[in-house]
Amino acid sequence: MTTPTNPSTKPATQRVPKPKWLRVKLPTGQAYKEVRDIVSEHKLHTICESGHCPNMGECWGAGTATFMILGNICTRSCGFCNVATGKPLEADPFEPGRVAQSVKLMKVKHAVLTSVDRDDLPDGGSEIWAQTVRAIRHQSPETTLETLIPDFAGKWENLARIIQVAPEIVSHNLETVRRLTKEVRIQAKYDRSLEVLRRLRQGGMKTKSGVMLGLGETFDEVVETMDDLRSVGCQVLTLGQYLQPTPKHLPVVEFIHPDVFSELKEIGLQKGFRFVESGPLVRSSYHAEKHLF
Repeated sequence: MTTPTNPSTKPATQRVPKPKWLRVKLPTGQAYKEVRDIVSEHKLHTICESGHCPNMGECWGAGTATFMILGNICTRSCGFCNVATGKPLEADPFEPGRVAQSVKLMKVKHAVLTSVDRDDLPDGGSEIWAQTVRAIRHQSPETTLETLIPDFAGKWENLARIIQVAPEIVSHNLETVRRLTKEVRIQAKYDRSLEVLRRLRQGGMKTKSGVMLGLGETFDEVVETMDDLRSVGCQVLTLGQYLQPTPKHLPVVEFIHPDVFSELKEIGLQKGFRFVESGPLVRSSYHAEKHLF
């Protein structure tokens, strides 16, 4: 995707060397240190740490943290994701209270909630989702919330539970362009994800989505994806570089230059997105606290 119209010519089996612009600075700052001490003292869990997020120091310094609910075993096996796949444990009815307590102890100003896919549960885990939002609001009423949700396998009564508790913003990631969805997301469907976002907007939610670059998509396909997202009213977009978690996962086809990310950001803003976070180290929850409007 080094040119506006041509896909990468690198074969998928060739290991592409990591460029210098992907170097990560170590987290610093007093606010980060205070949160880190609380997390260590109380043995709290955040996906910021477990996912080795490159923006952890910046986000914690801004009072933002991301929590994963409904366990750490996913019922799906997406080619980009390092979360374990298998038969999950039963949903924990006490989890919402524990997450809310963590948010309170960490003095989180803006919490992002995400989860594994729970296609094994009749409600897709949506009741635990709703209970967690309510619990956080009860214990930390000043904390704002973003929920990064799955597609609930297109069972819209489960999606309705998210709309009913009305987080400040609801995110659902397309992850990639239409052509690559079957390979990258396997059990997910591109149009179903668009329908999730459309129904959220119809329900009055502020919506957000994210796309990974470097999987073999073309520049034009990314722009087409922006159009698809705008067609269902999506208001916030994140674009980041895909990084291969292990040799068993999909390879990086190309490392996208920061200049291309900058160009895509300008295009996205011109198309009407309220916010576009676009850069090699951008992840779904990057600058999440700034996406409230």
